[in-house]
Amino acid sequence: MLTARRRRRRRKAALAATVVSGALLLASCGGSDSGSGDGKTLRLWHYEGPESAMGVAWDAAVKEFEKTHPGVKVEFEEKGFEQIQKTAPMVLNSSDAPDLMEYNKGNATTGKLSKQGLLTDLTAEVTKRGWDKKLSAGVRTTSQYDADGVMGSGSWYGVPNYAEYTLVYYNKDLFKKHGIDEPTTFAELTAAMDKFTDEGVTPLANAGAEYLAHQYLYQLALTKADRAWVDRYELYKGENDFRDAAWTYGAETFADWVDKGYVAKNTVGAKAEDAAVNFISGKNPILFSGSWWYGRLKTEAKFDWGTFLWPDTKLTLGSGGNLWVVPKNAKNKDLAYDFIDITMSKKIQNLLGNKGGVPVAADPAAITDPQAKQLIADFNSLSEKDGLAFYPDWPVPDFYNVLVSETQKLITGNAKPDAYLDALQDAYDEGAPKR
Repeated sequence: MLTARRRRRRRKAALAATVVSGALLLASCGGSDSGSGDGKTLRLWHYEGPESAMGVAWDAAVKEFEKTHPGVKVEFEEKGFEQIQKTAPMVLNSSDAPDLMEYNKGNATTGKLSKQGLLTDLTAEVTKRGWDKKLSAGVRTTSQYDADGVMGSGSWYGVPNYAEYTLVYYNKDLFKKHGIDEPTTFAELTAAMDKFTDEGVTPLANAGAEYLAHQYLYQLALTKADRAWVDRYELYKGENDFRDAAWTYGAETFADWVDKGYVAKNTVGAKAEDAAVNFISGKNPILFSGSWWYGRLKTEAKFDWGTFLWPDTKLTLGSGGNLWVVPKNAKNKDLAYDFIDITMSKKIQNLLGNKGGVPVAADPAAITDPQAKQLIADFNSLSEKDGLAFYPDWPVPDFYNVLVSETQKLITGNAKPDAYLDALQDAYDEGAPKR
């Protein structure tokens, strides 16, 4: 098999042509930084569900914004995560760009748009308004991007006003019904899944058509990884090898879980919403996913449920939350900055925390819900021990789609782990910047 470095050299000419083509496109279509709005309308896009902690908090922020800005109207347009993920570059490079938009963080998304010149550099505004002082170092990582679009340093192109991480949600009633205790070790977790499977219950809620499936696999890899491994993969600090022990373990174990029935093959076309509904309806006793589901479960789950961190690992998926970004072509940028400021206020941050979100600037004494306190405490524990390992789709542009399609092949059995890892290596090498 070719090494990552050799494959990168072979693709150098093709990549150079792609970069030149992209530069010409931006030169012909790009916009200015001046803004030419009427100062009376803020066009806002975000994709948080109305019942989620973030959805509730941003709705309150809209009301606060309109109260403190008489005569100004917020035009909110609800967009799906996938919709924004796929169409953002085209929309932001047009006159139809919103003034403020929630966007996914990481090299492949915000980093890519910043490199293409489609986002406003927020550095001066961040310093002026003191947003940088409200964010911990780990949360700030995804806000700043260098000239290559790589996170962790450089200018501010986004502001996160919540944090997130993945955890195991489990149906206590179903565990009790089947005589299974809460797992505290990885061995106990697999034993629990074996028992559920033996008794005709598929243990894991899954979504093959979106992020859940490859996040299961990435978490398995993380159990054999360390911070240096994450930095090689996410930040290009060394040569990333998808045939190493961690990636191999993740792919082989996930494929084995499909064979054992922990993951249903018929979830290959399911979306994240389907997985959540299957857990909420009691079909699957376990959902491994993000803290962003917490508020929804709090509202809709009619059974006793709990959470725990993935056992026997120091690393889990997580970071600062999705970012507020201001498009380069936004017409009312000052209004956008004011709205961001409101979402960073104690009033909105405290509301976010009490609704089951993970705030970045709340007053700890103002969080009164016991489960919310635990959610925040677990995040703080992960953050303090440098346990946030970001997300698998971040390193290179369009890697999300590669992960989805290749992991679907593992679920259907149309690809073996070795072929899966080779496909990821090829896509990663083609998209990674030359450092």
